[in-house]
Amino acid sequence: MQVGELARVLEAELHGAPDVEITGVAGIEEAEPGQITFVANPKYTVLAKTTRASAILVTPDFPEVPAVTLRLKNPYLAFARAVDIFYQPPPWPEGIHPTAVLHATAKLGKRARIGAYAVLGENVIIGDDATILPHVVIYPGVRIGDRFFAHAHAVVRENCRLGSDVVLQNGVVVGSDGFGFAKDEHGQWHKIPQSGPTILGDRVEVQANACIDRASVGATRIGDGVKVDNLVQVGHGSSVDENTLLCAQVGLAGSTHVGKNVILAGQVGVAGHCKIGDNVIAIAQAGLHGDIPPGSMLAGSPAFDHKQWLRATALFARLPELLRQFQRKPKREE
Repeated sequence: MQVGELARVLEAELHGAPDVEITGVAGIEEAEPGQITFVANPKYTVLAKTTRASAILVTPDFPEVPAVTLRLKNPYLAFARAVDIFYQPPPWPEGIHPTAVLHATAKLGKRARIGAYAVLGENVIIGDDATILPHVVIYPGVRIGDRFFAHAHAVVRENCRLGSDVVLQNGVVVGSDGFGFAKDEHGQWHKIPQSGPTILGDRVEVQANACIDRASVGATRIGDGVKVDNLVQVGHGSSVDENTLLCAQVGLAGSTHVGKNVILAGQVGVAGHCKIGDNVIAIAQAGLHGDIPPGSMLAGSPAFDHKQWLRATALFARLPELLRQFQRKPKREE
């Protein structure tokens, strides 16, 4: 594809020759002639002058460099779109593999692709253009919208509801039993039945080996556009509102309610029965307890205001020196 055509598709302003041929994408340090890269972080600005890439996606005010530039507001998003243009996923076979097991009452929409040893239970309903790869298991009573994509070994448990454009990566479990046990007078734990389904909205992606538990009563709900990273645990009866990111190894205890546009970075832990307001950001390994007001930025374990956390961590390394100064300071006469 010529760079002029790519600029048109990406709705970018082109600076340089429009007939340069682009054959692929790469990071700015690894890029070769014929590839396009991007600069979204200022620390890579210097590399734009030496990169071997034929073209670079940059912001409108980026300085001129030897390579052709495509200028637009969000170079990172444009790069993602460019990857989508040049990357060709494997051609998944159409139709139903002969080893797949589909209950007689299961209903599939048009153009389904069902891989080897996949299992669809009783009264499962799945919309059009589903791709279900080998060893995926869909339990009875599940309802799924259009363009469902499930990678190998994903599992959707009984009576769960998934919207359209849902992607489940390898090893995901949607609707596994919540961790609910009650202790009797003899000190023994008794399992609380987890009767409520897990409900996923539209455009949800759940990545490898993440678990979204079903509820004991009611439902566990994941809103439209939520992205759940690898090894995330969403506890029973929790809810996560639209366009929130749960990054690697985040853990939500039961009945946690997370607002819209929240970012919980890797290994953030949230105590149960908490309400996390809209637009909250908690950085990696923060421990959240109690309700969090909208717009907060948190760090630390237990978490507290991010700016205070930065000052506190800067001070922490100086504590031995400060202690020595305090000990040397003469005492006041009474």
